[in-house]
Amino acid sequence: MKMNAKVSLKFVLILVVAANLFDSEAKSRERSEKSPVRRCLDGSAPRRLKKRDRRLLALDASGYICHKLYSRLSCCPMNRQQFVDPKVFSVTNNTECARLLEEIKCAQCSPYAQNLFHLPDQEEASNNELDFPVLCREFCKQFYFACRSHIAGLFQTTSDEFCNLYSAKDNGMCFPDSPRKQVHGPASNYLNQMDEYHKMEQINRKHKKNCYCLHEMISGLQHPTGLVHCGDGSQRLFILEKEGFVKIYTADGELLKESFLDIHKQVQSGSKGGDERGLLSLTFHPKYKKNGKLYVSYTTNQERWAIGPHDHILRVVEYTVSRKNANQVDTRTAKVLIEVAELHRKHLGGQLLFGPDSFLYIFLGDGMITLDDMEEMDGLSDFTGSVLRIDVDIDSCNAPYAIPRRNPYFNSTNQPPEIFAHGLHNPGRCTVDQHLIDANGNLTILCSESNTWNKSSGRIIKITRGKDYETEPPAVEFKSSSHTPLVGGFIYRGCQSRRLFGSYIFGDRNGQLMSLQQNPLNKLWQERALCLGSSATCKNSLGGHISGAVLGFGEDELGEVYILANSKSVIQAHSGKLYKLVDPKRALVPEECKRSVQPPQPVASECSRHCRNGHCSPTGKCCCSPGWEGEFCRVAKCDPVCRHGGVCVRPNMCLCKESYTGPQCEQVDRNIQRVARQFASNPERMGTATPLQAGGSLTWIPGSVNSFSIAVARVTKTDSAPKKTA
Repeated sequence: MKMNAKVSLKFVLILVVAANLFDSEAKSRERSEKSPVRRCLDGSAPRRLKKRDRRLLALDASGYICHKLYSRLSCCPMNRQQFVDPKVFSVTNNTECARLLEEIKCAQCSPYAQNLFHLPDQEEASNNELDFPVLCREFCKQFYFACRSHIAGLFQTTSDEFCNLYSAKDNGMCFPDSPRKQVHGPASNYLNQMDEYHKMEQINRKHKKNCYCLHEMISGLQHPTGLVHCGDGSQRLFILEKEGFVKIYTADGELLKESFLDIHKQVQSGSKGGDERGLLSLTFHPKYKKNGKLYVSYTTNQERWAIGPHDHILRVVEYTVSRKNANQVDTRTAKVLIEVAELHRKHLGGQLLFGPDSFLYIFLGDGMITLDDMEEMDGLSDFTGSVLRIDVDIDSCNAPYAIPRRNPYFNSTNQPPEIFAHGLHNPGRCTVDQHLIDANGNLTILCSESNTWNKSSGRIIKITRGKDYETEPPAVEFKSSSHTPLVGGFIYRGCQSRRLFGSYIFGDRNGQLMSLQQNPLNKLWQERALCLGSSATCKNSLGGHISGAVLGFGEDELGEVYILANSKSVIQAHSGKLYKLVDPKRALVPEECKRSVQPPQPVASECSRHCRNGHCSPTGKCCCSPGWEGEFCRVAKCDPVCRHGGVCVRPNMCLCKESYTGPQCEQVDRNIQRVARQFASNPERMGTATPLQAGGSLTWIPGSVNSFSIAVARVTKTDSAPKKTA
């Protein structure tokens, strides 16, 4: 019995072992069916790296990222560059795109390389000659938003269309190379260390939810080109329309029917594609609430400029708001500061802004002037392609502005002293960070430039005193075969989105939004993706899509950023829209971000109250109009002066005393003397008196009913004002 029991026990153990073997083989077959086979691009099996290879990769800067991705198994650890297409992987900037491209290059070294680079339906990708692996969906979107403006000819479609082409369509392999349902641990061979794996997972999850939304504020605008605020506490938004109108959007959400500024009769605008003529820019004086000054740039073709080789002129004008209506500009106060003749209708620039130094900056394009145009340069300005800096806060009533002493060409005889920097070609929109000045007193001024002479699609440049941007490297350069113009924006200093604080927000005409952030260590600007959320992310009144072409950006008093777009062609009217960029993770207007709205008030300075026959300078001095003088311009001037006691009541207009006539009272009135002699010789022949009222006084003049009656104008001088009598 004992022997039989032992045999039975052995038989059971054999059956258990066999069952375990069969089960393990079945599970192995099941795992092999679900898991892709490890194969290099040439079909060979990957080899395990030796410690020596790992040390070399760790020391080699170009292979460090691949060592992190594949620290144990690899196909080509030392020669990964031979598979790289230089046309595609040409980004060398210190950007997020360059970092992602370095990772994608490592896909050639993957032990699953044959699975990553062979798709049966990737014929269209091969036609584009793009040497791309199959990307995981989230990684694909991250790559799209980071690199869409850097790689020439890569992104001609939306992110969904691009990722439908280059991402995995099932649960197969994708880069980073593990199945889309990530397998934790060494089986995935992804970063190999769990802490780094979780770090990458966190980045992916953060990017998935790192999108923003749009709130449509206004529709039906007439080709809007800019949006600014005046900083007086009223929180009004001033919307520029290309034809020459400035509209007010109040804090209550009302678009006023009456224009704040209407100069469409002076503005010369164009509607054809690429024609930049029109109302270009508007900026308010930093002390607008006190002096009511604003500055406008526009194109025109009037007066003495109507004849010449140029096409138009670009004019910078100072205006003052009305003394009676805070929502309307008094166009009679126009004072021309600068006029620049232009040959062509593109590359105009025209942006105006005030820096924290209270100087006015004017950004001008090169006007597309070539060597062939030099023969016709007579009368053209040397300001083209430059950044001008002028001081409008002057006491002189004769000079339109002063030159800051720290301008680089202040004492130069070769360059105009107004120039602050030069070498610009086609500046789009520029902005200055009102909160940041470095130790050397330099401002942070960023400008977008499109279609420059070096055939680059666009660049973001940081304006610095005295720099020549023909040779100065940009902060960030974008390469694209579509030549989509960049549209400069603003440095976000708002309260609603803490994630965007300090970022430079800009985009392109196709509606792609981007941001730049400056690295505090190396001071380099790095591009960050700025994606717009889906309908699931943006709810209620928010959206994630810009309708039409982006025309410009704007900023309100609280530092929030707005986007101006045109949903149809330029020719069609009233198709412009205004969007507000919103962070969906916070309330539209959090409580800590709310500010009380102050009603707009007319200018109430001493100069504005008393200066009746002139205009006030930005510093508060009353500058008299031609023909007036004295304190607050109360005394009229007559040239030549009034004679025989006459009073100058209007420029070159005298009121004469009794017995004198003529413009300057230089003639004796013979009629009065003849009447006086007749009355003295025969008073009974004179008829009844005729009452006449003039100047508030009544005077009786004798006259003859039978023969003639005359009425002669006389002036009797009193202490209050001259009176006209008859």
